[in-house]
Amino acid sequence: MVTGGAGFIGSNLVDALLMDGRVELVRVLDNFSSGKKENLSRWQNDSRLEIVNGDIRDFAVCQQATKNIDLISHQAALGSVPRSIKDPSTTHDVNITGTTHVFTAAKEYGIKKVVYASSSSVYGDSETLPKKEVHQGNLLSTYALSKSVAEQYAAVYARNYGMSFIGLRYFNVFGPHQDPDGPYAAVIPLFLKAVINGTSPQIFGDGEQSRDFTYVTNAVQANTLSLFKESIDKEASVYNIACGCRITVNELWNAMIDLSNGGLTPTYLPARQGDIPHSLADISKAKSELNFIPDTVFLDGLKKTYEWFLKAYK
Repeated sequence: MVTGGAGFIGSNLVDALLMDGRVELVRVLDNFSSGKKENLSRWQNDSRLEIVNGDIRDFAVCQQATKNIDLISHQAALGSVPRSIKDPSTTHDVNITGTTHVFTAAKEYGIKKVVYASSSSVYGDSETLPKKEVHQGNLLSTYALSKSVAEQYAAVYARNYGMSFIGLRYFNVFGPHQDPDGPYAAVIPLFLKAVINGTSPQIFGDGEQSRDFTYVTNAVQANTLSLFKESIDKEASVYNIACGCRITVNELWNAMIDLSNGGLTPTYLPARQGDIPHSLADISKAKSELNFIPDTVFLDGLKKTYEWFLKAYK
């Protein structure tokens, strides 16, 4: 089962799983608040895909969706740091209550392995670079708190119920199926939309903040490696999932200008509350324990994403 399987990362994962010979069936649980049915349209006539339209905040729905499932990849969440600061209660309900529903349903139906989406935001205000899984900082948003709490729940469930949990700390994932619309869209789809529409993009802060931008196939690879990793009972591990290099927002914009042969000038706005200045992952643990090797570097991923956006939105 893939929760949030019609969303950005989830739908890319569903594509990979349905092309994997080890997989007989994929069940998607999604309430389609942000996920889109068209993200799964290529499989609409494939009997190996089942779709449950429901919300992880409803425990009965989670129970129903978990029946006769062997493995779970829990991708459903309410993203965005600014949104979580504006509306902390909903972020809590979806990311914490919803996650415990998924974990508890897995426990009730004897599922021994749950892979779930965590986030680099759990490092908070720690200024140490690169980020290692042992680093800690003060959490800066309800979103970061919700991901940290999910990791703690995973550890407690592993100790008490003999289950295996793998948390994937994503670093700024981007790629096809990422939504450029709405007030909480991520920076790369927003920039791509600006390039395609010929409008000036907005940059919060001076643009020198840096991120470890990670193409979506790298996140998908981490999920499949984690799902099929031989694990021992009562294991709760977390891994940084990134490329291990950082790009400033200004460098990102310049790369997009080079791809599009455009000449737009961005508009700079005050920095946003809860944003961290720099992010860079140490991925050595994922390499050694998951055999994770990023398959797409930043510029190649940006080119693929730009080409996909041209077809989807122009």
